[in-house]
Amino acid sequence: TCPKLDAPINGRKLGKSHSVGHEVHFLCDHGYEIVGSESRVCQESLTWTGQHPTCRDFSECASSPCLNGGTCVDKVNKFSCVCAKGWAGETCQSPVPTFFITRTNTSAGSASAASTLPAATAGLHVRPSRCTTVQGTTHCTCEQGYTISGRDSYSCTDIDECEVFHNGPAGKLCLHKCINTAGGYRCSCPAGYNVTNGRSCKDTEQAKRDKYTEMGQKRQKMKHFERNIDECATRQNNCTKDQMCVNTYGGFQCVQVDCPKIPHATYVKISPTRCERNPCPLDNRACSQTPNFFSYHYLAVVSNLSAPRVMFRISAQRKLGDMLRFTLLGGGQARRHFTVQRSDHQTGQLMLVSPVQGPVTLEAEVEMSELEKRVQLGRYLTKITMFVSQYEF
Repeated sequence: TCPKLDAPINGRKLGKSHSVGHEVHFLCDHGYEIVGSESRVCQESLTWTGQHPTCRDFSECASSPCLNGGTCVDKVNKFSCVCAKGWAGETCQSPVPTFFITRTNTSAGSASAASTLPAATAGLHVRPSRCTTVQGTTHCTCEQGYTISGRDSYSCTDIDECEVFHNGPAGKLCLHKCINTAGGYRCSCPAGYNVTNGRSCKDTEQAKRDKYTEMGQKRQKMKHFERNIDECATRQNNCTKDQMCVNTYGGFQCVQVDCPKIPHATYVKISPTRCERNPCPLDNRACSQTPNFFSYHYLAVVSNLSAPRVMFRISAQRKLGDMLRFTLLGGGQARRHFTVQRSDHQTGQLMLVSPVQGPVTLEAEVEMSELEKRVQLGRYLTKITMFVSQYEF
């Protein structure tokens, strides 16, 4: 027999036989992930294959979900973000300007400003500040959307959000045109388009019927990308019968979905974008640890799409275990542009965290794991490919 193998700390071992040809498996406790070999086989040389595994503390903060300098706080099956000054939101994705000034009376008739902030264009909208004096120190604050005037410490001047946040870390405020208002801003769209989600533009029915508009060449180009030219629908493509045509902004892509070839398991295609694992033998634990399904999805987006935003959602159709875990797999490129968050108990979402300059193709792989009392019941892998065009809207 091979030497006895111990269970890793914060984990357990499945299988008791150490005879030649037998296999043992390792699982980690809830909140830990395995590092090393999930299964090991006793060889004729009386040595084990692979490396002895360890169980590493699984951190919900591993994907760096907090943006703009926020600090991630790891919790049980979730996380929270402590945002840096000037940012708010679940992942610190929203700029929230707060402005104040403190004046300290050092002597009669004299005062010094403790802090100053850039003022917006003078003469737009001015309101009085709210000031309180405590033990000789006066604190003045403004409503949201206003800042202390550079000329008068007791007046609040409207902030031009369209100018201040035009090229901010979270992207443009509006997809088309930003209009400053008293204490805020609003977004507008070209003729024939309606504002949606407060910042995006959607073609109206009238615009779809029009062939030519006042916007001339720009309008015609936009129609080409959004509606009129669909090489996949009109069969104006050179994709083979084994490939799938994906319409993109300004063109198309031919993709071919092949089921993965991985050890201990075989897969069969059950739809053009989905592969299912064949049933595993009862005594094949290695097979049961492989993904149950592989799903492939393709998205076409424009260049410099504002972020953060939800790009894709993954949800369990039915609940088997007592917990679902969503994980972003892969390294460098995927983690620079994406993160995975939980939107509810049974749904995870792939978030774009930074604008992407096209043309480029990005890939992200999201794993959904079902657990019951810390034991894995199933794994489901979703591969999302994003074709980013060179065009901006």
